[in-house]
Amino acid sequence: MPALPKRNPARRNKSATRATLSAAHSVKAPELPPSHDWHPATVAWWRDIWASPMAPEYDESDVHGLLILAVLVDEFWTAPSKDLAGEIRLQRQCFGLTPIDRRRLQWEIERTDEAQEKGRRRRTGAEPGKAPTKARDPRAVLRSVS
Repeated sequence: MPALPKRNPARRNKSATRATLSAAHSVKAPELPPSHDWHPATVAWWRDIWASPMAPEYDESDVHGLLILAVLVDEFWTAPSKDLAGEIRLQRQCFGLTPIDRRRLQWEIERTDEAQEKGRRRRTGAEPGKAPTKARDPRAVLRSVS
């Protein structure tokens, strides 16, 4: 009888970064350095990041990387270029700032009852406040022919 391969306890197909993110959190946004005259779009971007469901996942050490990214974003708003856009795209991957980045990190944003209801209405075509109507079954017109 052949020997069975040894199990490697380190291999469990389990992600260390998997998390369900909640929009309700109490993370306070760090201040952007006052030594720089920030573009209003950069300030809005900074506020959005820290209000996002990803904010609780950031460690104090991540703030440095996000500040570097803020400088790049600010430069982009001042003088847009393809090179800056590419560098921003690469840097933001580390922080789960796009849906594909969150999927790679296995971060899922918690869905609220309201969002689920909105999605159900969108799929069924129902208007808010109205009960969904049953669609007529197209098979009802079929008849057997003898």
